[in-house]
Amino acid sequence: MSENTVISVNGLTVKYKDFIAVNNISFEVKKGEIFGVIGPNGAGKTSTIECLEGLRKQSAGEIDVLGINPADRRKLYEHIGVQLQEASFPSDIKVDELCRMYTSFYKNPADYHALLEQFELTDKKKAYVKKLSGGQKQKVSIVAALIANPQILFLDELTTGLDPQARISMWELIKSLRNAGKTIFMTTHFMDEAEYLCDRVCMMVKGEIAAIGTVKELVAGADLSQKISFSSKHTDKEALQAINGVTQIMQNDDIFELYGNGINFQRDVVSYLMEHTIEFNDLSSTKPGLEDVFLKLTGYRLEETA
Repeated sequence: MSENTVISVNGLTVKYKDFIAVNNISFEVKKGEIFGVIGPNGAGKTSTIECLEGLRKQSAGEIDVLGINPADRRKLYEHIGVQLQEASFPSDIKVDELCRMYTSFYKNPADYHALLEQFELTDKKKAYVKKLSGGQKQKVSIVAALIANPQILFLDELTTGLDPQARISMWELIKSLRNAGKTIFMTTHFMDEAEYLCDRVCMMVKGEIAAIGTVKELVAGADLSQKISFSSKHTDKEALQAINGVTQIMQNDDIFELYGNGINFQRDVVSYLMEHTIEFNDLSSTKPGLEDVFLKLTGYRLEETA
């Protein structure tokens, strides 16, 4: 494992009786990056992160986290912070009581007062955790994870259930932690979240890695330079195959999504529709993102697999 590598996974396999949740995957995480594992529910994301955290024993493969075998949880937990997908705290505990409890777990804990201030929770110190909003509870779960003063922070589906404003607020907090030198390993099934936050993305489908790289690398590798969508009741996929530069066409009722290359791709599409007197509405052009890469690699959209 190189000096800049903080997590190394080789041949990780997780089985539940006859079901293979994770199938022989390998990857590395570099120091100081936000590394995101993205995929639908059931892709194997949580099984993977639980193995890295020492919460689940793999069926096969080798895992190295900061030079530590995750099976040695006592040693590992002096160096990592863990936010669980469904963090559950005692029902009648206050925020500062919870923080003091977590502080007692570690040899060199971070100052939780400073963390509460950073996460705008100082005025909630005497509040019961069960009385907090969903976003505030998620913040508390990260504060608890950061009290360990970790080198690596593990976040599992952090923003699930949060409203849009709370999600964006959480994103900015995560970026600030990376900018402060933390390595962050996160799982999500939100493409926009991974696109905004992650330095590198690992796309998982049915327990296997479909692709891995930066967003720019994944988009370039999928060879999808542009997407044009429009609605029309007067054409079909076959009729549109003749458009210059088209590489893929997706149809959902009257909605068409055309993928293609070329600096004049949009002009070519519009010219073809007009020349063939094909009536259309709501035409838009967008650059491809992770959602389009996932579609290209798997043949379906992420929400269709959830």
